[in-house]
Amino acid sequence: MAQSRVLVADDDEKIRELLELYLTKEGFAVEQAADGAEAILKAQQLKPDLIVLDIMMPVLDGMEVCRQVRKFSQVPVIMLTARTEDEDRILGLELGADDYLAKPFNPRELVARVKAVLRRMTHAAEEPAGKDTLLSFAQLTINRQEYVATSSGHTVQLTAKEMDLLWHLASHPGRVFSREQLLESIWGYEYFGDTRTVDTHIKRIRQKLDVREDSLWDIKTVWGVGYKFEVRS
Repeated sequence: MAQSRVLVADDDEKIRELLELYLTKEGFAVEQAADGAEAILKAQQLKPDLIVLDIMMPVLDGMEVCRQVRKFSQVPVIMLTARTEDEDRILGLELGADDYLAKPFNPRELVARVKAVLRRMTHAAEEPAGKDTLLSFAQLTINRQEYVATSSGHTVQLTAKEMDLLWHLASHPGRVFSREQLLESIWGYEYFGDTRTVDTHIKRIRQKLDVREDSLWDIKTVWGVGYKFEVRS
């Protein structure tokens, strides 16, 4: 079985070397990039299986790198940043990042997330075509195959993780899922103490689909627990 290739793009050489050490020990082939321009070039030339991408980089920042990479590849992207504002997380996820990890972080956690993203990509590729691709409710249709959802006649494109999360919740109307359960089910890794990735995705889905008070469906926050997909009569 061929090694999975991971591109680590960060202007901090110590972080690049540390991640290469941990990822190599787990059997990954690792390439490095020290700035945004080099990251785009290596993404084109090497076609990595996953990119670990720092946001604050010289030449081109991580947001622009993600934007450019998405023009020619759907390679999974895990973003790293010292900034933790919701706006940054939402923008990164909107541009197509699969996950988001704030600095400082535990290298073992990063490795676990890399494994989880790649494992889910493999499982998704092995799913039979046409299996469970459409869900319909009053004012909402979810097309899993095309990564689109139509809410009250308004159709929007969803990222892979937004679709996975919406589909998971909508497939179980009324059932409450904790943030930890959603992390494990959608992202494929155990709870490491930061569930804001789930909150950010939920917020983005609701914004894209323009959920209103009079909507016949909603993704409701269950305070102190998590979220549920609710169909209103």
